[in-house]
Amino acid sequence: MTNATATKLHYDIVGSFLRPTKLKQAREALKAGKISAEQLRQTEDQAIRDLVAKEKRHGLKIITDGEFRRSYWHLDTFWGFNGIKHTKPEHGYFFHDEETRADSAQVAGKITFNPQHPDLAAYKFLHELTGDDAEVTTRQSIPAPAQLYAELIRGEKNRQAIKKYYSDEEELIADIGKAYHNLLIALYDAGCRDVKFDDCTWGMVVDDNYWSKRIQEGFSREKLAELYLKVNNAALTDLPKDLRVSTHVCRGNYHSTWAASGGYAPIADYLFSRENVQAYYLEYDDSRSGDFAPLAKVTLGKDVVLGLVTSKRPELEDPQTLVNRVKEASQFVPLEHLSLSTQCGFASTEEGNKLTEQQQWDKIELVIETANKIWK
Repeated sequence: MTNATATKLHYDIVGSFLRPTKLKQAREALKAGKISAEQLRQTEDQAIRDLVAKEKRHGLKIITDGEFRRSYWHLDTFWGFNGIKHTKPEHGYFFHDEETRADSAQVAGKITFNPQHPDLAAYKFLHELTGDDAEVTTRQSIPAPAQLYAELIRGEKNRQAIKKYYSDEEELIADIGKAYHNLLIALYDAGCRDVKFDDCTWGMVVDDNYWSKRIQEGFSREKLAELYLKVNNAALTDLPKDLRVSTHVCRGNYHSTWAASGGYAPIADYLFSRENVQAYYLEYDDSRSGDFAPLAKVTLGKDVVLGLVTSKRPELEDPQTLVNRVKEASQFVPLEHLSLSTQCGFASTEEGNKLTEQQQWDKIELVIETANKIWK
């Protein structure tokens, strides 16, 4: 069930948490053939039980499973659809000063929803832990449909694979939209009332360095923004009115480093004015995200969660600086429609960011305490 109070407390989280050492060790043991998949699942189950207890103890009202069953914030979801296969490209993603592990997703047939999708199974377990607690809302985070589209065209091999099964882009977009829509409905039927799309595509569009490469391929920034909007909105039609769908815009979050930079102005007319979500979780922890002026384009009545507290570094932000920045943002979005959070999760991949578990919770406590001062 959705707890309306929980979504109006004005403090929030993006969703991923640092993986416990025991869970990391279990994953390595599975790779080495020392334990079974069932034994890993049991370790995940216990780690999630422990996390949920900690989330409640720290005063969180939006509860997640920490994405403990995933290796990546996005690829595991992609691999869960029919018609998508796990591939190993020559390179991973290139972040600032670091390259990720090399994994990708490739079309291997017509894309459809899989009733055994791992995200659905993950949510059902979380719901069992929290479903009877009227004080909290359980959230499922999934990568945005546009993120899947971007992955499927990443590299020549991926683009060639599409041509084997899809004669035109419209058909591909329609199948992605339908697969996601069916996942949303399945989550809803399992009791989920809060889904968040995590989306790095917008962060790449606003990055001028990335964009200069796309120009050489004959792309238009406006056409690309229109395409990403179309793919995302294709999944957001005819949904139950009490299903809250939000989106988190990120510029990369891997091992405390980043992939892109640039303010929101180039995408504001698309993302803020036309994407059919109810709330925006926006990265704003440093100058790479630009100023607050583009928030003036956010549709009246929608919520904006300001990611002013970084999850990449352990140092705590100055509370008064956070208060001042929220006040500045309220010039463009009414204060009652603003909230505070970290700029991203603490472990978008299983590697996690470079801080300790205690420092992770210190960050969350800072968010809650500061929000309680601003919205008394």
